Amino acid sequence: MAIRKLRVNDDPILRKKAREITEINDRIKTLAADMLDTMYDDEGVGLAAPQVGILRRLVVIDVGKGPIVMINPVIVEQKGSIVDVEGCLSFPDDAGYVERPEYVTAQFTNLEGQRCEVKGHMLLARAICHELDHLDGKVFIDKKVPTEKAEKMIEAQNKRLAKEQNKKITASGNQTDEMTSEAFEKPADMQTISALNGEDSHE
Repeated sequence: MAIRKLRVNDDPILRKKAREITEINDRIKTLAADMLDTMYDDEGVGLAAPQVGILRRLVVIDVGKGPIVMINPVIVEQKGSIVDVEGCLSFPDDAGYVERPEYVTAQFTNLEGQRCEVKGHMLLARAICHELDHLDGKVFIDKKVPTEKAEKMIEAQNKRLAKEQNKKITASGNQTDEMTSEAFEKPADMQTISALNGEDSHE
């Protein structure tokens, strides 16, 4: 496989909408493999085809649980809200706070042509939203929340997350000290992929 050149900063292709993939052929499979190689080489957690100059609806994601290749992905459900720091391989010198859903469910086609579903929480949800934005010509720098406002939002959300966690602990009957907001500074991610053709889901 190969490392592809990243399109960065003011490259106009980053503002264009990608087209649906109608056939999963060898070119698409090679593109997906090259995108994974490129993403890993730059130590990213996600990459969309427009970021390597290809206007097709294809993204790859790996938040530490193994790679996900998503063809023609769509978000079908989202809930909650989380503010966190976000960056992008196409904007290597920029980063900022962005508000994203806490949970998302997305449907997509895999490289075998199966229609699949992924449920993302925290980091995976953020990666899905970020990469799917790229397919519509949207970039994270347009969604950055001012630092002062973001810090207030994060303080409130950490209190909410701690309260929700304590409720779960109480409901389970376990005894523990009250959790602080620091417990949520680096939340764990979760992924569940299930084929929509009757096969059992797997993690």
